[in-house]
Amino acid sequence: MAGNGVPDAISRAPYPRRPDRQLRRARWAIAAVFLVHGSVTGNFATRIPWLQDHTQLPPGQLGLALAFPAIGASLAIPLAGRITHRLGARTALRALLALWTLALALPALSPDLFVLCGALLVYGATSGMADVAMNALGVETEDRLGRPIMSGLHGMWSVGALLGSAAGTVAAHTGTDARLHLAGAALVLTLLGALACRGVLDLRSAPEEHPPPRFALPPRSALVIGAIGFCAVFAEGASLDWSAVYLRDRLGTDAGLAAACTTAFSCTMALARLAGDRTVARFGPVRTVRAGGVLATAGGLLIVTAGRPVQAMAGFGLVGLGIAVVVPLAFAAAARSGPAPSQAIAGVATITYTSGLIAPSAIGGIAQATSLTGSFVLVTTLTFGLVAGARVLRMPSRTARAGAPAAAERGSDLERS
Repeated sequence: MAGNGVPDAISRAPYPRRPDRQLRRARWAIAAVFLVHGSVTGNFATRIPWLQDHTQLPPGQLGLALAFPAIGASLAIPLAGRITHRLGARTALRALLALWTLALALPALSPDLFVLCGALLVYGATSGMADVAMNALGVETEDRLGRPIMSGLHGMWSVGALLGSAAGTVAAHTGTDARLHLAGAALVLTLLGALACRGVLDLRSAPEEHPPPRFALPPRSALVIGAIGFCAVFAEGASLDWSAVYLRDRLGTDAGLAAACTTAFSCTMALARLAGDRTVARFGPVRTVRAGGVLATAGGLLIVTAGRPVQAMAGFGLVGLGIAVVVPLAFAAAARSGPAPSQAIAGVATITYTSGLIAPSAIGGIAQATSLTGSFVLVTTLTFGLVAGARVLRMPSRTARAGAPAAAERGSDLERS
């Protein structure tokens, strides 16, 4: 698929450096965009129980509805590139982010399964388009700064998700109607997103550049890089959705401690991502992901052999620590992997969304056929895949990345508005 929200020449042609103050502003602006995007997810996740009660859906039908965000994202990702080609990167991101934040209010207005599935399809479609657009601008900002920032940007997304979850938890605890809570959050986040987008890089396609195709198969490089992202997102989804169940059902912990494990896992992910840029700058993406894979695999082994809750919780913490930087590095590697960054980023995004879609149900299916322990044997195997496949995230030399005169000769350079 194509359509990352930024034209294909991004990260390809040599650019004059912007003044440091403007670049710093762009760096913090895109970080704020990531935080707003994550806050939408956090607010929504806390009100899923309210949605189930409001629509009176049994667990199976609720699970079906919750698959629609990933379906919508996968279907809509190709549109982001064409929108950006027409509007420019900054305007497109502002519009797509606003659609995503406003879509937060839709699920709570749904009276039944059919309407809820439609609302979640729109919710996921707007999420996917905004996601790939902001990741592409993040990679471009990273390239212009000349130092890693993608892990920190995804760390800001995690912080946003935690803040959104905290706001949603307060709303649920005080008995606030989810329609009121999510509508209010949507308006506030739309305003914050619009303010944040004012400072991001403003890139436009050259007049002669052709718009990206509506649909195109991702390049082979994206499939290989996406496989690494798939492993990390599968482990993340399995841990987020099943860690509390694992502690409760397998180790007999109480509900409070089980829930605390999930929160601790999310905090570990956020902290590791915020600190990840320095690690990547020092050791490079390949060694960082390889070491992370070792940690995550060790965590998986602790989980499947756990006899006490503290051992399992330590295992989930190691998994979160090990996989934290993989997805941001996969997006960055995709943007630099070949002559069509838009197709590569969109391809990796589609693969990771697919992984997030199938992970919870796959874990449940394996658990029903065997046991939860058997499910996390699969997770452990996938985390070991990070060790084996980390080399595909190798960053090209600065000379190779800057040496794109051919792209300029083809008339695909970008122009600042």
